[in-house]
Amino acid sequence: MKSYRKGDSMHRRFSPQFLIVGIMLGIAFLQPSAYAGSPFTPEEPTIPSESRPPQEDIAQLEEGIDVYTEEKPYQIPMILNDSVENHLEYFKTRGRDVFQIWLDRSARYIPVMQSIFQEKNLPEDLVYVAMIESGFNPYAVSWARAVGPWQFMPHTGKMYGLRIDWWVDERKDPIKSTTAAAEHLRDLHNLFGSWPLALASYNAGAGKVQRAVLRTKSEDFWDLKASRYIRRETKNYIPKYMAATIIAKNPGAYGFTAPAVNPYVYDEVVITESTDLRLVARCVGEPYATIKELNPELKRWVTPPDAARYVLRVPKGTGEAFRTNYSAVPDDQKVRWERHLVAKGETLTAIAKQYNATPDAIREINGLKKSRITPGKHILIPVDTNSKSPEMSSLGPDQAGKMQQILYRVRRGDNLARIARDHNVTVADIREWNNGLRTIRAGQKIKLVVNVDQI
Repeated sequence: MKSYRKGDSMHRRFSPQFLIVGIMLGIAFLQPSAYAGSPFTPEEPTIPSESRPPQEDIAQLEEGIDVYTEEKPYQIPMILNDSVENHLEYFKTRGRDVFQIWLDRSARYIPVMQSIFQEKNLPEDLVYVAMIESGFNPYAVSWARAVGPWQFMPHTGKMYGLRIDWWVDERKDPIKSTTAAAEHLRDLHNLFGSWPLALASYNAGAGKVQRAVLRTKSEDFWDLKASRYIRRETKNYIPKYMAATIIAKNPGAYGFTAPAVNPYVYDEVVITESTDLRLVARCVGEPYATIKELNPELKRWVTPPDAARYVLRVPKGTGEAFRTNYSAVPDDQKVRWERHLVAKGETLTAIAKQYNATPDAIREINGLKKSRITPGKHILIPVDTNSKSPEMSSLGPDQAGKMQQILYRVRRGDNLARIARDHNVTVADIREWNNGLRTIRAGQKIKLVVNVDQI
């Protein structure tokens, strides 16, 4: 029996052939990649150069996509349930005539309103909220005194920057009110994260919908609809909106006549003084009613007297004609108007002197039989824009060229000292210009003579 020393079995296992193979494998692992530093040239790409994507498109691979610009039937998901189908049936039958009026009117305003929602990166289908709110009627007024195509209440309208006073109500302006509505709807969507809940809040108010969400412990509008925590009007608001949107986007499919295209287009001109809209109409050769229709926010026959720069709309293509013709109108044909709140102790003569008017003119305009006026009542005053005020006539030629008389509306918190300081005049000046004025109140208008460079 042949004996082996320790390690003989290991020695036998690694024969010379195995050693050679192992060495070769080791060398292969230690070497760099087969192509690195090698003169070997890989094959040409299989895609021809003329077929390769442009570099600028490759650079935009990570670019985001605006979901609202994609082509799809509805930008807000529609649900076709019993409630929506009931409203569809109503619009096709009993509400058919009214809905056709809404459709006809919508063709004028939808394009310009959609562009506003698009600019704010909101679903363009939100324009159909104005359809169920007012039928796109700028002059619509609800029982609750909500006004305009988007039916803003005064507080909400002012909160979103709309001017509402005796001269102007911007809730009726299809451009300004749509901008305000878009911002309001965006805020509601940010609050609830759901368009059905945002639209329900637009109808009922955010507080009521928030309470309903808490009580139902659900953020699904249809759960709220099935509950007793929101009013019937709000329960029907979303189905009504969805039914109106479905029909308006495809009226022929539901037996309605597609409206004729009549876009709301215009030129804009800047008015630097209160201007009679009838004069504007003559300057552009159009009826007075046309100017009023383009500017539904103007409640009166003139642009507001306190607006130093008012943007007025005139028919498309007439902007230049207006500028040329208006500049040629004599000053004696331009009348500026003021609405004056009669204060205790004021007389017609004193008021007439304050505005460079005459007592007779004020009596005639306001239908006053005598010179007696009632404190707390408003009177309309035609302001003579041609005659110089006593204050202006006392200034030297150099001063008069730079000084201008203005009417300043007193703000809450104002006092005579603050107004004098802000306008670089003295309290004594203000009292002299306003018949010895001693006290002021918010909303009151007082006369100032100021440097034009400070206006």
